[in-house]
Amino acid sequence: MEALNVPMADTPVVTFWEGEIVDTKNYTFFTGKWGATAEDDIKHWTKFPSFPPLLSQVEADGGKSLDLSNYPYIFMRWKEQYFVNVGPDCGLTIAGFYYVCFSCNDGSINGFYYDPNSSPFQKLELKSNNDEKSGFRFSTYELQ
Repeated sequence: MEALNVPMADTPVVTFWEGEIVDTKNYTFFTGKWGATAEDDIKHWTKFPSFPPLLSQVEADGGKSLDLSNYPYIFMRWKEQYFVNVGPDCGLTIAGFYYVCFSCNDGSINGFYYDPNSSPFQKLELKSNNDEKSGFRFSTYELQ
């Protein structure tokens, strides 16, 4: 990611990200790290309109018994790992992570930031450009 107009940085700040896809086998809807509790997880996941049909099963077993292979949404967590081109004193934090939902229908990506020391529910919203090619495109990124 590239953050522009950061007050304490002379150049755009670039960060390296890693993600987890909630597949109910390797990763469930319960984060279990980065300071997030099961209660935090439920509060954030329920912000997505596509999540309520899954809620009762997630509350019962973390969603482990759900088959999401044909669900029209992909749930993920995105975590910034480190700053690429500046030091940690650049004025930004990478302590938190994003709860993310990708729509397979329109390619939109929505997310909510979690960091117990930051304002709650900061929103991320990406809309794709679909120009009749397969997959979805975001200005400089493609998901296929």
